[in-house]
Amino acid sequence: MELKIKNLSKTYPGGVQALKNVSLTISNGMFGLLGPNGAGKSTLMRIIATLQEPDTGSITLNGIDVLKEKYEVKKILGYLPQEFGLYPKVKAEELLKHIAGLKGITNKKQRKEVVKSLLLQTNLYEVRKNPLGSFSGGMKQRFGIAQALLGDPKLIIVDEPTAGLDPEERQRFHNLLNEIGENIIVILSTHIVEDVNDLCHHMAIIDNGKLALVNKPQKAIDSLKGNVWEKLIEKEELQRHKDKYKIISTRLFSGRIKIHVYDKQKPAQDFVETEPDLKDVYFSTIQMSASGHREV
Repeated sequence: MELKIKNLSKTYPGGVQALKNVSLTISNGMFGLLGPNGAGKSTLMRIIATLQEPDTGSITLNGIDVLKEKYEVKKILGYLPQEFGLYPKVKAEELLKHIAGLKGITNKKQRKEVVKSLLLQTNLYEVRKNPLGSFSGGMKQRFGIAQALLGDPKLIIVDEPTAGLDPEERQRFHNLLNEIGENIIVILSTHIVEDVNDLCHHMAIIDNGKLALVNKPQKAIDSLKGNVWEKLIEKEELQRHKDKYKIISTRLFSGRIKIHVYDKQKPAQDFVETEPDLKDVYFSTIQMSASGHREV
């Protein structure tokens, strides 16, 4: 499978330009779309999922015109939006059977088998008779994936799936995405860098409606080697360092602040070179994007 996005733009009423001439090709496997809130990720996902129209541009999925042949796309699409509404009093198994019927699985025996298989795959079979209102956040997300998997989709879109999940549920969700993301396209849209680092073989960073980087996570990390420097400072020293150096990230460490600075040469004697990670890639890319320097 191959998803081709060409010159996609979208402006909302009021003049907010959510997407600016976005072009991207995505093949089988897990693809991560990283970006801050409001960067344009959800707009792009909704357009691919045929829920919104762009102003300009085109999208094809294995030769299908996504913008014109919406019904054909929906046959092979699974979608878990950021806000996934559920009927709180309906049992998980009942709702999944109902959605299966809407997706064209009309044979009663087949529908029962498919629903059982998905409930087992998402580790929800033991709670299949429970009302959805009793589910935890992670269980609701796994149910969302179960409904997205109905109909044997070739493209699955998940928008901010792990936001708000505790570490255990997040890991369960990661394991589930890993299982399903081998032979189809799975697009993971998120602002959580660790999700992309843990799951995705290819990624893009979008900021302010534009693609700021397209690469493999490890290659992007390798490109920063020798250019990321670390230093521990006191809290009151932070602003002075911000004025002097290109700080890409900060975090509290034993009551002090650990800063990472991007520089092709050692910024000062008291800095030490550090191994970059995907967070360094993300924050440095966002900073370069904001300053007008675009790296793809």
